[in-house]
Amino acid sequence: MKRCVVGIRRPGEPGPTPGKDTPTVWFPSMATMAAVLSEDNQALLRLIRAQRPKSLTELADLTGRQVPNLSRTLRMMEGYGLVTLKKTVREIEPIALATCFKVLIN
Repeated sequence: MKRCVVGIRRPGEPGPTPGKDTPTVWFPSMATMAAVLSEDNQALLRLIRAQRPKSLTELADLTGRQVPNLSRTLRMMEGYGLVTLKKTVREIEPIALATCFKVLIN
């Protein structure tokens, strides 16, 4: 699993010049980053990576959370590029794209 470099950039601010530690995921604020990368959400990403559930129902059984709650959380994380939700005919398979984060703060 590749390391994910995270940065904070308010809308309208110019981004840094590309380089080795240029963030690949941007958050609009520290509060948003803290909410998305909470300990619970990081544990969820690690669980997805380790157990490779084939559906949200299977993930709900593993976590004890409700499917709608997981769906909201995963769609938010998908928006930041942290997970992919692979749609099949009847199921949605969550795939964790990052479980290790490096946070850059100016």
